[in-house]
Amino acid sequence: MTGPRYTPLVAGLPATVPFVGPETQERARGRPFAARLGANENTFGPSPKAIEAMASAARDVWMYGDPENHDLKAALAAHHGVAPANIIVGEGIDGLLGYLVRMLVGHGDTVVTSDGAYPTFNFHVSGFGGTLVKVPYNGNHEDTGALIEAATRSGAKLIYLANPDNPMGSWHGARVIRRMIDAVPDRTLLILDEAYIELAPEDISPAIEPDDPRVVRMRTFSKGYGMAGARVGYAIGAPALITAFNKIRNHFGMCRISQVGALAALSDQAWLAEIRARVEMARTELRRIATANGLTPLASATNFVTMDCGRDGDFARSVLAELISRDIFVRMPFVAPHDRCIRVSCSGAEDLARFAAALPEALGAARG
Repeated sequence: MTGPRYTPLVAGLPATVPFVGPETQERARGRPFAARLGANENTFGPSPKAIEAMASAARDVWMYGDPENHDLKAALAAHHGVAPANIIVGEGIDGLLGYLVRMLVGHGDTVVTSDGAYPTFNFHVSGFGGTLVKVPYNGNHEDTGALIEAATRSGAKLIYLANPDNPMGSWHGARVIRRMIDAVPDRTLLILDEAYIELAPEDISPAIEPDDPRVVRMRTFSKGYGMAGARVGYAIGAPALITAFNKIRNHFGMCRISQVGALAALSDQAWLAEIRARVEMARTELRRIATANGLTPLASATNFVTMDCGRDGDFARSVLAELISRDIFVRMPFVAPHDRCIRVSCSGAEDLARFAAALPEALGAARG
């Protein structure tokens, strides 16, 4: 018996999970974390209206979700002032990125991203045989000019940019993004990942003609709306591109409960405003904690604060390990020089107090 016959591409890829989840770490440690501050989750949770709607929808979970996502698409279109033909709904931004790469990237096709940017995108590109061209950050910001230059030079089919950025929390203003879109090479598509946009300053998101074929915007209910476990993402783009998703997407991939929950969350903008206020309070407290312990907090437009530990990656990894040993789950950037930092999610007062108590001990042990 020889087993399945993998494609040459799959046979040559490593079996990997881009992120080691806190649950995996808890199983390995044999105990839970006291504070879950590493996955960029919105620990304040979804709108009470969304919770109520999802609980009610559980009675109907024997039915498949609407494969057209009709009601949610219509609500999103009205919310953004675009046509439903400009909206595609999918299983989080991760799912939509996978579909998009599958649609556009063949073996050897070039894709441009930043070295150290969101690794799940890279995972999709490698999984479909694409070739990644990575450019370094400019300080703590993705370098929009270098991304365009690399795409022009390599003939890239896709450019990936997150604004606000993960893992650094930095952002570019609307004028910078507008200039970047105007410079996108012919026959290249810019993926503008705006996962954290609801938590960012209002002036960073430029007005973009929804039918512009040069850019597709990715949004999610995971961050500001507090529904990471529901896996609801959507993209805004030109109708021809949006229609092409129907060639390959999982038409029953969206859970009925998630669809109903996202629709209720979108209707409760007052709750989103409350979340923005809570996140800002948490960012302020995390900046205070970092500064009090001799770390440098980076400016953030997200629901996390990246803290410069002031040394190299080995030292930051030691700090991270010491925090985890004290039951505080955090993460860190994985590419130098950003791996000098740790990254801590915003949360409520109890979680931040646990982090504040553990951090000086962790730093002392790492320096020890």
